Amino acid sequence: MGWLFVTLAAVSELVGVLGLNLFSRKRNIWHGLIYAGGLGLSFAFIYASFQYLPTSVAYAVWTGIGTAGAVILNMLFFGESKNAFRLVSLLAIIVGVTGLKAIS
Repeated sequence: MGWLFVTLAAVSELVGVLGLNLFSRKRNIWHGLIYAGGLGLSFAFIYASFQYLPTSVAYAVWTGIGTAGAVILNMLFFGESKNAFRLVSLLAIIVGVTGLKAIS
């Protein structure tokens, strides 16, 4: 159940990041609701995961997925750089998050 909450928290965070990016480009109520709602749900789900998983592992995985996901979203939809160093750094985040999940 804990990993389900972490997954929901990460997905919600990515929705919030998408909303933040949209809100920074065009401020309207809809973009603001996506931003605030996504991040609000994310915090609620990560908090719920702490009942089942060690806080350090759940938080690190959530943060890693959020960071990697935000980079990928921005590369795919908002034209951010896809240079080799950035991709290698992204791979390092993914390997680290996978390692933390594997040992818990």
